[in-house]
Amino acid sequence: MSTQIEEKPETETEETETETETEPSPQERRLDEKRARQEARERERRAREEVRDADESVTLKVFRYDPEVEDKEEPRFDDFVVPFFKGMTVLDALIYARDHYDSSLTFRHSCRQAVCGSDALFVNGQQRLGCKTQMADLEDPVRIEPLPHQDVVKDLVVDMEHFYEQMHAVEPYFQSEDLPDGEYEEQRQSPENREKIKMSTRCIWCGACMSSCNIAAGDNEYLGPAAINKAYRFAMDEREEADLKDHRMNILEQEHGVWRCQTQFSCTEVCPKDIPLTEHIQELKREAVKSNLKFW
Repeated sequence: MSTQIEEKPETETEETETETETEPSPQERRLDEKRARQEARERERRAREEVRDADESVTLKVFRYDPEVEDKEEPRFDDFVVPFFKGMTVLDALIYARDHYDSSLTFRHSCRQAVCGSDALFVNGQQRLGCKTQMADLEDPVRIEPLPHQDVVKDLVVDMEHFYEQMHAVEPYFQSEDLPDGEYEEQRQSPENREKIKMSTRCIWCGACMSSCNIAAGDNEYLGPAAINKAYRFAMDEREEADLKDHRMNILEQEHGVWRCQTQFSCTEVCPKDIPLTEHIQELKREAVKSNLKFW
């Protein structure tokens, strides 16, 4: 005698949980806004106490603009007094002002180690990196503005799209079809050639040089010092083949390329990585002349 357990068919039950997100009532919104105002006042009160108790303080005059807020559509400058400490950078001061006085204060920053290039600003009349610039080296009050010759998105944030387009226009990547025969063999570069292009590889795409260039300000099609420097890095690399170098030089020899540079050295002066940008542009001009010379 055998016993057989009747197998009941499995029924899949799908339970759908619908979470209805209820919007806060007008009273709840008012309470949230009230709490936010109270917290902001408390942060500002603590900041004023810290400024009063600090041995030294500095005043920031910060450019403000927000096209989406009615009372901020007209550009203006707001003053923030922050306590000074040894080693304080412009970025440190801005972060303090944002966290203690006005949470809507907008600026870009990331690595805080002068590598990402996101916090390029116009400080006391010169393009600088916020994370690299010491407050102790600046005259008080410190005037902080967005990069000139760029469209301002909000406060200290500028639109970098055109700058990136110019950088990509020079094809900023290594091109070579002459690969080593061995599977694990590397493309060798002489120490002398590496030394030649070393400085050009330090570009962090901050846009400070482009902002300082009067030619770029008047000619929207000019490649600009950053893009030309990036092209220099690859055009002078001995591992790139001659025909590919010619192709890159053709890009640089265009009407809005290297010949638009008027050797003002402003880009070299403001570069936070000390790249000799003007020197690189002049060397590319010489290369362009030599490539077009014909002897017969």
